Amino acid sequence: MTQDGAKPSTGQVTTTAANSSLCRDCGARSPLPRSRCMSCGSPRLLKHPELDQLTIAHIDCDAFFAAVEKRDNPDIRDQPVIIGGGRRGVVSTCCYIARIYGVRSAMPMFKAMEACPDAVVIRPNMEKYAKVGHEIRERMKALTPLVEPLSIDEAFLDLTGTERLHHATAAETLARFVRDLETDIGISTSVGLAANKFLAKLASDFEKPRGFSIIGAAEAKTFLADKPVGMIWGVGKVFQKKLASDGIRTIGQLQKMDGTDLARRYGAMGLRLATLSQGEDDRHVSPSRGVKSVSNETTFNTDISSFDKLRPILLNLAEEVSRRLKDKGIAGRTVTLKLKTDSFKTITRSRQLPDPTQLADRIYRTGIELLEKETDGRRFRLIGIGVNDLVKPELADPQDLLDESAGRRKQAELAMDTLRTKFGDKAVERGLMHQARLSKTPKPSS
Repeated sequence: MTQDGAKPSTGQVTTTAANSSLCRDCGARSPLPRSRCMSCGSPRLLKHPELDQLTIAHIDCDAFFAAVEKRDNPDIRDQPVIIGGGRRGVVSTCCYIARIYGVRSAMPMFKAMEACPDAVVIRPNMEKYAKVGHEIRERMKALTPLVEPLSIDEAFLDLTGTERLHHATAAETLARFVRDLETDIGISTSVGLAANKFLAKLASDFEKPRGFSIIGAAEAKTFLADKPVGMIWGVGKVFQKKLASDGIRTIGQLQKMDGTDLARRYGAMGLRLATLSQGEDDRHVSPSRGVKSVSNETTFNTDISSFDKLRPILLNLAEEVSRRLKDKGIAGRTVTLKLKTDSFKTITRSRQLPDPTQLADRIYRTGIELLEKETDGRRFRLIGIGVNDLVKPELADPQDLLDESAGRRKQAELAMDTLRTKFGDKAVERGLMHQARLSKTPKPSS
């Protein structure tokens, strides 16, 4: 595995990559063993025997939310930035300067502020981030139709067969893409280029930010041998403890084990361990992968136990989930309520609907029924609601012959949507929502 300026891995591949390097800053080729680009003098050279053969990439934007905020406000460019809010909330993400102080994603905000008291704290603006993410995604699709999104700011790409289209190898195309992204959009990314998705994802994590790392097929098994089992996709902390109790701590140990034995011990996960530990992964880059759920949640400044106080907050959340479903042109069949107690215990309750929905009214009413059973005096620090089992909108919210008022509520909601589109989100509100705003109940974080 090689990174910027590193010596190439051993290999017997006869390509132009065997005797030249690729400059990430200008795209020029330089003969080996030069340590700087002959054209621009940059030390950021890509060197690898399989450089011109590999076509599977993982692209991950660097500290995306924070990067967008720094781009839009140059005054905070050199300051530690945390995206989050409220001492009882959590860190959504933070810039690399803040990470030097020990701030990490999902860290409670009060701990983040203790670690970095001078940080600039910014509330998440998901609408802005989604717009930038969409622009980046469209640029990815211009490189190849085989783009598999993993989140708003990362995706797998398969550039196999695109050499004629771009008149460049996959590595050259990706290097140009990254340069253009920084120049045109002001966002930096890290790239992993490899023989398959598993290795590409590993590679993209190595030299952040602005990394471009490569893991070739020939070196994969050797590269993985001394790495901890936690680097394997799907091996979380609980499973790591299970493997450790069985004396397995490195991927190299898995490489020496029989696949049948691993399957007998760990089931389907054992089969995955057997293949991924060898650096093999036959999963294709699938552009059909899409959003699996739409949800929204909020953390309170003060714990709440009252059902009556939780109701308007839940309606606020359901309104936002409904808006996103309608904007994305999807509907969902299952509604899930999420609660977190004052002791940090997470509770989820789900209900499958007879028909998919996009309506805030149905999401809210279902959520209320689930919430009513949980408000037994316990104090909650967080509430959320979401919709999954997503389908096309054509299947959503057919006429309800058993509830005549449901049709009237649907028409009223669609009329409200029309007014909001024309005059703004505050143009019209439900009675319960208006009450929520008057009482200054906390608004949900994105």
